[in-house]
Amino acid sequence: MNSRCWKRCFIISFLLGVWFPACILVQTTPRPTSTPKPQSDRLQFRLVGYPRKHNEGRIEIFYKGEWGTICDDDFSLSNAHVLCRQLGFVAATGWTHSAKYGKGLGKIWLDNVQCNGGEKSIELCKSRGWGNSDCTHDEDAGVICKDERIPVYTFATNNNMNSHLPNKVEEVRLRPVVTTKKRPITEGVVEVKYKDGWTQICDVGWTPKNTRVICGMLGFPHERKVNKNFYKLSAERQKHQYRLHSVACVGTEVHLAACPLEFNKGNSRTCEGGMPAVVSCVPGPQYVQNNGQKKKKPQTTTTVRLKGGAKLGEGRVEVLKNNEWGTVCDDRWTLLSASVVCRELGFGSAKDAFTGARMGQGIGPIHMNEVQCLGTEKSIWNCGFKNITSEDCQHIEDAAVRCNTPYMAFENSLRLTGGRTPYEGRVEVLSVDANGTQSWGLVCGGAWGTKEAMVVCRQLGLGYANHGLQETWYWDGSNVTEMVMSGVKCTGNEMALSQCQHHKTISCQKTSAKFSAGVICSETASDLVLNAPLVQQTVYIEDRPLHMLYCAAEEDCLSKSAAKANWPYGHRRLLRFSSQIHNIGRADFRPKAGRHSWIWHACHGHYHSMDIFTHYDLLSSNGTKVAEGHKASFCLEDTECHEGISKRYECANFGEQGITVGCWDLYRHDIDCQWIDITDVKPGNYVLQIVINPNFEVAESDFTNNAMKCNCKYDGHRIWLHNCHMGKADL
Repeated sequence: MNSRCWKRCFIISFLLGVWFPACILVQTTPRPTSTPKPQSDRLQFRLVGYPRKHNEGRIEIFYKGEWGTICDDDFSLSNAHVLCRQLGFVAATGWTHSAKYGKGLGKIWLDNVQCNGGEKSIELCKSRGWGNSDCTHDEDAGVICKDERIPVYTFATNNNMNSHLPNKVEEVRLRPVVTTKKRPITEGVVEVKYKDGWTQICDVGWTPKNTRVICGMLGFPHERKVNKNFYKLSAERQKHQYRLHSVACVGTEVHLAACPLEFNKGNSRTCEGGMPAVVSCVPGPQYVQNNGQKKKKPQTTTTVRLKGGAKLGEGRVEVLKNNEWGTVCDDRWTLLSASVVCRELGFGSAKDAFTGARMGQGIGPIHMNEVQCLGTEKSIWNCGFKNITSEDCQHIEDAAVRCNTPYMAFENSLRLTGGRTPYEGRVEVLSVDANGTQSWGLVCGGAWGTKEAMVVCRQLGLGYANHGLQETWYWDGSNVTEMVMSGVKCTGNEMALSQCQHHKTISCQKTSAKFSAGVICSETASDLVLNAPLVQQTVYIEDRPLHMLYCAAEEDCLSKSAAKANWPYGHRRLLRFSSQIHNIGRADFRPKAGRHSWIWHACHGHYHSMDIFTHYDLLSSNGTKVAEGHKASFCLEDTECHEGISKRYECANFGEQGITVGCWDLYRHDIDCQWIDITDVKPGNYVLQIVINPNFEVAESDFTNNAMKCNCKYDGHRIWLHNCHMGKADL
C-alpha cells in the first residue's frame, strides 16, 4: 500500500480516537449485493479536483493499491452521506455529477452504488461490484460535505476498553473556589461533566503531568504549583462526588480522555487520604490581564506563526528560516506536533491537526517535512523533521492547526439581530448602567468598516468578515434603539469589540437605528499577496515621450506636474515593474461594487471594478511620500492559475471580475499605468512600497501580508531594488 495513504489513514484515525471505516478490511472480489465478505485491502478515501473547497470534490477510493473514482449512475444524497462520514465529516449537503471537479484517472471502482444512508462504509452499499463499470471519467461523481467534523473527543477509557458507554470523559472545567467574573479562569477544582451535573477527581496519586494535560485542554500552555492548603479548608466544608479515582497521564495527551483512567465503582463520595484535584495554569501572553502596574515585556522574535485562520489560535503553520517565512508539509502531521506549535505560541494543546491546506495555501518555500514531535518539545524546531526537496511537497499539503484557547465568554456581550441568516445582522452590544442593570444597545455606523466587522465576526465565532455596514435600514431590528458605542476603531486583531478604541462619550451624527453598524460574516475569505521577487526582477526606468501618454494622462496615471508640461513635447521618467497578485485564501476575491457601478475606460478598452485596488508609492527614508502611482482603477482577472484550477474571471466583453483561489492577476511592466512617475524625484536612497486593497474595501483573512517594500537606490539615470519583502504599510 502507498505509504502516504496509510499515513493519512493513521492520522485521521488518531484524530478521532477510533478507526474509520476508511481503514477497515475490505473484500477482494466484486460483490453485487449488500452482504460483504472480509477484504484483504484497506480502503482509503479522498476529495480531489478543482475548483473546490476542502469539504468538497471528486470522490476517489484507494483500493488494491490504486486510486479510482465512482460513477455518477444512480448516485444519490444517501451515497454522499456515507462517503462524507468516511472522510470525517458529519454529513453531506449535496453531490455532483458529470465530473464537475474534473476527470479522474485510472480505475472507476464503483458503479450503480445504492446506499440507504446509514451504512458505516460504502462497501456495505449495493453496487455492480469492484471495478465493474460501463462509465467513463466524464461521469465521475463528487460530494459536498457539511463543513463540520465528526467530534474528536469521544474516547473510550484506555485502561478498560470493555467498559460501559457511560465511562467516558468529554467535558472538563475548572471551578474557582471564590466566584469571579474575570476571564480566563486559570485555577480551581477540576470537574468532569457527568449526566446533568459536574463531578470531581480524587487527587490521590495526582501528578504534574495530569495537570499539564488539563491546562492544555483548557487553552493554557503551562502548569504551575498550587497551594493545596487553601483548598483543603474549602473541601472539608463541601460534599463531593468523585467520578475518577486514578489518572495516569504521560503529559503529552491532548485530552484527559486519552489518559489511563479508573472510574469510581463503589461509593462515589469517598477519596481516602485525598481531596478534589486542583490545578493552576499559566495563561499565554495574549490572555494575561494587564493591570497597568507591570511593565510590558519586550517582544521576542518568533520563528513560528499561524496564518489564514478566522480565530485566534488557528491557522496555517509557518516557520521562519533564513529570514524567509515558509510552510510545513502535512506528511506525518499529528496532534502531537500540532500541540507543540500551539503551546509554543501561548495556547493550549491542539484540538485539531489539519492537512491538505485546510487553512489556505501558503506562498514561497516549504521549510519542513515529516515533522515528528514527542509532544514535550518547547519548539517545533526541536522536533525531528526532514528538509524539503522540490518533488517532496506542494502547498496543497500545507499543515495547519486549531489550538485549544481559554474560554473568555466574549460571545455573551454581543449579538446580531435582523439578518436573514445567523451570519449577518445589526450589531448590538451588552451595556451595564450604574445600577448594574444589563441592557442591549447599538453601535454608531459612522466610520464602521471591514476591520471592525472582522472583530465582531471573530468574537461571535462566525468566521471572517465579508462586509462592515454603516447603514442597516433594510434589516428588521429588535426594539433596541439606543446608541451605546461610537467612534469604534479596531486594528482587526482584537478578540472583542470592547478592546477596540472608541469614544468615551457617545458622539454619533446619525443616531437613528437605521444608521447603526452591521456585519456580514463568512466561513471563508480571500487572501491576496504580492509576488515580491518579481517586482525586484522586473524593475527598470523608461523615459516615455509625452505624445505616447495622452491616454495615461486622461486616466490620471501621471504626477501633478505633468499638467504643466509642454505637450506633446518632452517626456516623463517612469519607474516600471510587474506586479503579480496571488489569491492564496479560501474564497475568490471579488470587487465590492456590483457590475452596474463599474466604469468603462475607453482608453484601455475595459471596465474598471475598483477605484483603488493598489497603491504604488516611493518613500523617503523617514516615510515621507516623494512620488506615487496614480493608477486610478483596475480590472481584476485570472491571468494564470495553478495546475488543475480553471480560470473564472476575465475582463474582456464585460466579463465577471475577480481573482480565483489558486490564481493570480499579472500586470506586466509594459502595461499602461503600471508605473510610478519619478520625473521630479532627485537621486538618492528610497523605499518602494506597494499596498494591495489599501482601504480594506474587500474583506480578506489576513491584511498583514498586503504590503511589500523594497530598498531603492536611484542615481539619476538608473535604479536598483534590493531586499524586496513583505512588510507593514506606512499609511
